[in-house]
Amino acid sequence: MDALAECGDVICVDRLVDPCLEMGAIIRRSYETRSPAPLFTRLTGVAAGHRVLGAPAALSSDPRRPLARVALSLGLPAEVTGRQIVEHIAEARRRPTVPPVEVATGPCKENIRVGPRASLEGFPAPLLHLGDGGRYINTWGTIVACTPDGTFTNWSIARIMMIDEKRLTGLVAPGQHLHKVWRQWAELGRPMPYALVQGGDPALPFVAGMPLPDGVEEAGFLGALTGKPVEVVRCETVDLMVPANAEIVIEGYLSTSPDADEGPMGEFTGYIPQHGSKQPSYTVEAVTHRHDPIWPHVVEGQPVDEFHTASGISLAAEILSHLRAAGLPVSTVWAPFESATHWTAITVSGTWREQLPGLTSGELVERIKDALATCRAYVLLTRTFVLDDDIDPSNISELIWALATRWHPTEGHHVRTGPIVPLLACYSPAEQASASGPKGVYDCLLPEPGQGRLVRSSFQHGYPADLQQEVVRTWTP
Repeated sequence: MDALAECGDVICVDRLVDPCLEMGAIIRRSYETRSPAPLFTRLTGVAAGHRVLGAPAALSSDPRRPLARVALSLGLPAEVTGRQIVEHIAEARRRPTVPPVEVATGPCKENIRVGPRASLEGFPAPLLHLGDGGRYINTWGTIVACTPDGTFTNWSIARIMMIDEKRLTGLVAPGQHLHKVWRQWAELGRPMPYALVQGGDPALPFVAGMPLPDGVEEAGFLGALTGKPVEVVRCETVDLMVPANAEIVIEGYLSTSPDADEGPMGEFTGYIPQHGSKQPSYTVEAVTHRHDPIWPHVVEGQPVDEFHTASGISLAAEILSHLRAAGLPVSTVWAPFESATHWTAITVSGTWREQLPGLTSGELVERIKDALATCRAYVLLTRTFVLDDDIDPSNISELIWALATRWHPTEGHHVRTGPIVPLLACYSPAEQASASGPKGVYDCLLPEPGQGRLVRSSFQHGYPADLQQEVVRTWTP
């Protein structure tokens, strides 16, 4: 918060605001006007001192530092580029994980409510979109769950809707690690212990939303990413550990079967589904929190919001790490925010032909397609474009120009059918129902030198380097 204030990228909303739609409308408006992050200090029906931070990792209001909120969340300078952020996360994937360390207590234990006193009354539970199926208390928090045998602990993000002050429900989607852990408990006929964490390390949502491989625990990777172990404390009523510096922790159990109506909710695709679904229900057994806690909230919708920044960047970093581990000469990966992360752009080294002699561009794209199919992020991919690394795919103007001029209308299309996330808006109802659909990987690589290769006509590429430097030094528009 202090770093955002220094950047002029947070604004206090001190007037009384209604959590029923008004707060969500202000946050949505802040995305679409690239305004500072709104910090709500007075909300109707919410206990005094409880605050809400909207748009915590959206695009910055400073056009010179568009990814400042993302960068600061990850402990990086506000000025870094998208490519540098992706590289930072991907590099951390190559390091050993750093397990969390238990401490005796922490700020999240400043207030403790257990049993009958454990209620969400007085906490912000906003109706975020017109058409949502209910009030959503979790849009940026982390769900902690552990397998019954204690061998794997998952930290993940999934939306959670309030039924009443003691009961919640939320998406437990097949294919996600949360669902796999829940199924193990359900097969034993026992409700799953959970903890829902709001706040904590600002990098936590980026890691909790990252499609890490099976067996990799988010807590350990967060330690590798930040360079220090996460300090955790033991919950009050369940055998789980949570970040000691969290703002709010809700504890309880998740039912063994889908017994509650959940949704719909405005989604990252930019649309509100027509129907909800049956999902398991969470009971609230304990609530612990800081004095005057800050509850972060995201209002998903048409790009750009946190799903597109945080999830898109984490997705790109995981794919980059995976492709490099497969021995492919990949320079960077980017999921364009403006595509609602339905697109992915992969750039390969300008020397890929020397690194892989005798390989055609089509064969390289086939190798990339095969490697992507073994990545856990594969379910999120719809269209993947493979380009030369003279393109910066995080520059949307440059990316669109490259696709328009290098993507052939009919050739170089490599398509296979695979698992999909049903929420992806480009698929038909039948494909969404079956959770399976086509995925395209497109060869947008330039021809070999001497075979009609295009030469870029731009300031960076069309003039001698010394002349570029002189023009930059002497000419100010």
